[in-house]
Amino acid sequence: MTSVAEGVGVTATELLTVVASRELAGRHTVFAGIGLPTLAVSLASMTTEPNLEIVYESGVCGAHPSHLPETIADSVLITGAEAVLSMSVLFGYVLQGGHIDVGFLGAAQIDRWGNLNSSVIGPWEQPKVRLPGSGGAVEVAANSKEVFVVMRRHDARTFVESLDFCTSPGPDRALAEGGRVRGAGVTKVVTELGILTRSGVHDELKLSAVHEGVSVDHVLANTGWDLKVAEDFQVTPPPTAEELRLLRTEIDPRRVYLR
Repeated sequence: MTSVAEGVGVTATELLTVVASRELAGRHTVFAGIGLPTLAVSLASMTTEPNLEIVYESGVCGAHPSHLPETIADSVLITGAEAVLSMSVLFGYVLQGGHIDVGFLGAAQIDRWGNLNSSVIGPWEQPKVRLPGSGGAVEVAANSKEVFVVMRRHDARTFVESLDFCTSPGPDRALAEGGRVRGAGVTKVVTELGILTRSGVHDELKLSAVHEGVSVDHVLANTGWDLKVAEDFQVTPPPTAEELRLLRTEIDPRRVYLR
């Protein structure tokens, strides 16, 4: 790939989007949320995985929007889509039927086992911050073959030893509490500092890559547990000029999500 031209600034959102889009290579069906996941799947469909099938929580499967959707209910998602399903069919047959390769999620907190909190910061009875909650995240985490998480902040308050609340349990926690496990849970976490990965059940997140200019020590110091470094550790290639052009001029020229 051609490197970014010298002097071209890259925002954190652009970096996260590019790195996440590259990780979708080889996947087929992705359950995407609105925001940064939408940017990533749009870029992947134009670069690393042109046959990507994008599924949205509103019931749209095989979306081919003419421009970037602003909500999961945006009418632009329906035009040209392969199918529009009811919520019961989407969750009961597509998701719970094991047809989703990658679920794309965000969270306020994550622990070493890939358990996610998107409900409250602080105690449940008197939280410091009340968050949007699960939505479909718990179903996506439990039923996708694997889950990718994108975290805009990488610090000891978001990467924690113990969650304030577990909204979406990973497979290890689910098994420990007598639940059923379908997929591998969280396998990749893309952050402003690098990439964390795990293989599945009984494996914890490890640092597998850092972005250019980021030191391993800086990542370890900003993680709330004793983060291990993968043996095949690497540095992520920077965004290319073409990837940035696609994001800025074709995918999100109105800067709906890019910032």
